[in-house]
Amino acid sequence: MRYPSYLEQNFTFPRFCRVRMHYPHLQIDDLEDAVRRASNEVLPGSGIRAGHRVAIGVGSRGIANLPLIIRALCRQLIQMGALPVIIPAMGSHGGATETGQAEVLKTLGVTAEFCGAPIRSSLAVKQVGMAFGKVPVWFSQDALKADHSIILNRIKPHTKFKADIESGLSKMLCVGMGKHRGALAYHKWALKFGFAALVKEMAQTIITNTNFRFGIGIVENAYDQTLKIEALPGQRIAAREPALLEIAKVNFPRLPISQADVLIIGQIGKEISGSGMDPNVTGRAFDLKESDFSDVLQATRIAILNLSAKTQGNAIGLGNADFITEKLFQATDYQATLINALTSISLRKAFIPIRLPDDRKVIQACFTTLGPVPADTVRAVIIRDTLHLSEFWVSNALKPEISQTQGAKILENMYLQFDKKGNFCAPYVR
Repeated sequence: MRYPSYLEQNFTFPRFCRVRMHYPHLQIDDLEDAVRRASNEVLPGSGIRAGHRVAIGVGSRGIANLPLIIRALCRQLIQMGALPVIIPAMGSHGGATETGQAEVLKTLGVTAEFCGAPIRSSLAVKQVGMAFGKVPVWFSQDALKADHSIILNRIKPHTKFKADIESGLSKMLCVGMGKHRGALAYHKWALKFGFAALVKEMAQTIITNTNFRFGIGIVENAYDQTLKIEALPGQRIAAREPALLEIAKVNFPRLPISQADVLIIGQIGKEISGSGMDPNVTGRAFDLKESDFSDVLQATRIAILNLSAKTQGNAIGLGNADFITEKLFQATDYQATLINALTSISLRKAFIPIRLPDDRKVIQACFTTLGPVPADTVRAVIIRDTLHLSEFWVSNALKPEISQTQGAKILENMYLQFDKKGNFCAPYVR
């Protein structure tokens, strides 16, 4: 394939430097004890007794220590004589198939052998009520067949809207435990009633009309490690989740700049963000009025180099970039990506950007499509992904600003290096 002359010619990139960010590093070291303490707050009033079957809804997010937390919860239930069973709570993820969702859990390390509980993967749901008198509310049949159901999810800023309740337990109830049908209903009717208002109403309908007992909320620190584990009875979720969200927002990692000419992202994936790459980091979203993240970062060009292994080909979010590599394109399972985009009504996230043969050409295109801007003045940032921001690369044009940032330490200087196939050789870009 022929390219414009400015892409065929040799290009001299400016010097870069590696930056290390120092965030508050509080975390839970004894996870099993933390799960036991949290669950002991809610189990006595839950109605769960020896011999009862308990369905545990587990999502597809790349939550730190997820298998360990689930195993600890299963052990707690087994010790009291209950019979836990794990069910995928994923909406459209895993290609919206039973085998696909079971495979997602396996990829995350959640297996029957490790956690000590069988896994039941089914998309079958039952309608359990109506929200706002018009929206059908669905709930997993596997969960309803059990004596009790509980959920576990990370509480964090959402990638599509901003409110006092965003991504967490309430959303897991109506979208994850509602399976594909519930996810479709939520995203369709949210265009009428609003994302935040509808998630609260649907969650309350489920809490009132089903066997749901409590949720385990997880908050992570800026290093993607477990900061807080808290168990909430169903009727306390609406009141308590906003406070946990505020803790998550305070500890959410972000780039210490507000404007960039170029943002290079090493990989995207569903376990990294529900949107593949988090707009709370990139500032780039094209969904709705509720999706303006430009106050976070404004980047003129965004490029993605690869997909994560755990995303299993789901490339949702690639449409928010300007350039991608050929290897990313070839690794994409477009069927899974399309189902995710259509279910969430985030159509732009499945658009195919301009694709170029390798990392070098992609990064070069970001620089050379800015206009008559000298390369050594380009404000460029290279990150592994939007979940891991403790270390990243910045061009020398950003060095003065970064050096004045509290908590930022500038490490070695270097020029960008590429192997014979044009792959970027930074140690964290896989």
